[in-house]
Amino acid sequence: MLVAFSVAPSATDDPDGSVSEAVAAAIRVVRESGIPNRTDAMFTTLEGEWDECMDVVKRACEAVGAVSPRVSLVLKADIRPGFTGQLDAKVARIEERLTGE
Repeated sequence: MLVAFSVAPSATDDPDGSVSEAVAAAIRVVRESGIPNRTDAMFTTLEGEWDECMDVVKRACEAVGAVSPRVSLVLKADIRPGFTGQLDAKVARIEERLTGE
């Protein structure tokens, strides 16, 4: 499965409203998990089995919760049993269509 999620504190002490320190703590959890992942400007996507992905999401939320009394989580999942390598393959299929190859 692929799980795209975004987690951030709902409150911050940073004068400019930045949540980057808390988000970095969440991404550290993701990267240390060892499961395939990709982070972009809005979401982090994980690829793995249900339980391992949800465990990483939970621990990422806990990392943000350590610095904020309230945490916001947005999650989207593509549950497709029997398929692996989709973190790259889905993008490759679109690129192929765009280039006409």
